[in-house]
Amino acid sequence: MTRILVVEDDPSIRMGLEDTLAAKGYQVDVVGRGVDGAEHALSGRYDLVVLDVMLPDIDGFEVCRRIRASKGPTRRLPVIILSARGAELDRVRGLELGADDYVTKPFSLMELLARVASVLRRAQGDATEPTGLAFGDIDIDLVGQVATRGGARIELPNRAFAILKVFARRPGEVVSRDTLLDEAWGYEDYPNTRTVDNHLVKLRRALEAEPEKPRWLVTIHGAGYKLDVPREAVRWTAR
Repeated sequence: MTRILVVEDDPSIRMGLEDTLAAKGYQVDVVGRGVDGAEHALSGRYDLVVLDVMLPDIDGFEVCRRIRASKGPTRRLPVIILSARGAELDRVRGLELGADDYVTKPFSLMELLARVASVLRRAQGDATEPTGLAFGDIDIDLVGQVATRGGARIELPNRAFAILKVFARRPGEVVSRDTLLDEAWGYEDYPNTRTVDNHLVKLRRALEAEPEKPRWLVTIHGAGYKLDVPREAVRWTAR
């Protein structure tokens, strides 16, 4: 069974995370202090750490640093940081310290579960990268950056293919705007979430038969977007 360590000092959030993750079948341990979190994480018993930044002793950044500075397989332990500090510099710091993902409070539990599943999948041996998508009458070559609908070429900008690759990595999963920003734009060219919405509108116009009633690129209110296709719709290749 997959074991997850939750390091969170707010009792209500801690309980909510424990109950939600346990309901999904994970074995969950919870602690409320950074020192305890680091000690537990370094024990080698866990598959993932969900780590708050604002803790009563050492902060989550320091816990993450200790994990990445450790010896052996523990240094590769996946870490998802939770923080009410959504400033870009804090996000950059967390990722530079080696966090695998960064979720800003408040967050939806649906979004968090999707991110947990995604990080675990990557960590537990999904050594593949999407190279293409095929759904409905749409076929997309993510490597050659060629898209067709019903055999006819669709002209898409480079950014559209970057966005589609983010979705292809998570077929059928909710993808937050922050995740799209992180992976399709990156921190050197970091726009705002309205930019994501605008690009999704354009993608729907290109890919959907009825853009105002999308079948494939659907909005999950309060969480983000989802490419509503099965994993079988994605072509993969070894990294």
